[in-house]
Amino acid sequence: MLRSALTIILLAAAALVAGLIAETPGTLTLQWQDVRVDTSVAVFAVLIVVLVVVLMIVWRLISGLIRLPAWLSGSERERRRRRGYEALSRGLVAIAAGDVGTARRQAQRAEALLEKGPLTLLVAAQAAQLEGNDEAATKLFTQLMERPQTEMLGLRGLLTQAMKREAWEDALSLARRAYRIDDKSPWVVETLFSLQKRLGQWVEADRTLGQQAKLRLLPQASVQAERAGLFYQKSREVDGEEAQRWAREALKADPSFTPASVRLARLLTAAGRQRKARQVIEQAWARHPDADLVDPYFEASECHDAMAKVRAAERLARENPSHAESKLALAVAAIEARQWSDARAALYAAGGDNPGPRVCKLMAALEEAEHGDLVSASSWLRRAMGEEKSGLPAAAIAVEAGQSPASSGRGGSAGPAGALVTTP
Repeated sequence: MLRSALTIILLAAAALVAGLIAETPGTLTLQWQDVRVDTSVAVFAVLIVVLVVVLMIVWRLISGLIRLPAWLSGSERERRRRRGYEALSRGLVAIAAGDVGTARRQAQRAEALLEKGPLTLLVAAQAAQLEGNDEAATKLFTQLMERPQTEMLGLRGLLTQAMKREAWEDALSLARRAYRIDDKSPWVVETLFSLQKRLGQWVEADRTLGQQAKLRLLPQASVQAERAGLFYQKSREVDGEEAQRWAREALKADPSFTPASVRLARLLTAAGRQRKARQVIEQAWARHPDADLVDPYFEASECHDAMAKVRAAERLARENPSHAESKLALAVAAIEARQWSDARAALYAAGGDNPGPRVCKLMAALEEAEHGDLVSASSWLRRAMGEEKSGLPAAAIAVEAGQSPASSGRGGSAGPAGALVTTP
């Protein structure tokens, strides 16, 4: 709109000037040697305007001819650029489809048509990577890494190459560099954490885990479990008070992490602090009973005979009396102490209507130890391995091989191996 207004103003000004000239009387005489021209001022003005227009047209023609080679060259460059980007697009599609041959050809075509820009280098590097030409891929990714605008692309490619050939130290160095550039990128944080764990850098991994938690890449429960695992591994690498400190840090991070409780209890037992070791196991048992806690508790209780183990198992079971693991701990100690009825009652309480593999294995051990009944023991082992379905109620554990239930008014006798015949 502004341009139209300016055009109107200029036309009006030209018309005004033309009118003034036309109304102004007078003549104009031009003489050059023997040539003399007499004309009016208005005609002379029109001739000047025509001359200017002709000169402008001639100048446009001359400048157009001068620029013609450059225009033709620019058109060719545009066509080459367009074909180059088409080759890049086809190369990326081929890489995504896993078509090695097409990816390599399109990468070469793009490189011939375009300068070695970031996209060209990336397609060529990924094509070489897909082809298995690690040397060429590494060289191209290095060129990308050396450019500020594509440094992360190059780092990621080189990091992938290093992990592929299991050069973990090189991979960690590249991951650290990527983390310094962008510590909020999920793949950078997760890769750095994984490499730190692989190389046993537990304290550094904990700091990276904190960044994962900050970015909410893991749920809080997983963060606690991961942190407990890191501190536990650190405890295994050191001795004495320092090892105890890291084990406590692991329990502080996740009180239900059983390996940390076992580690701390055994360290305390070795240091002559058996009472404290028992407390650690008892607290862990109250929270989350686990079979791995039983042997460290026996060690801390200084059980030198089977009856001492029975008493220790009873103390431990009191921390969580209704849990199946408490029954199993009692059964293990009772079998070793040859207290068959107590062992059978504990297994009956732990097994329920569908005895699990551990109950079945302990029943096999009980049958063999008490009666020497290898046939019945074998049947229980087959059930433990899932090769034979039990189909028996919980009371079967108590009357297997002709025994009476510990707390039942029913009698029974054994039939063939693994079968049960009850009588009212």
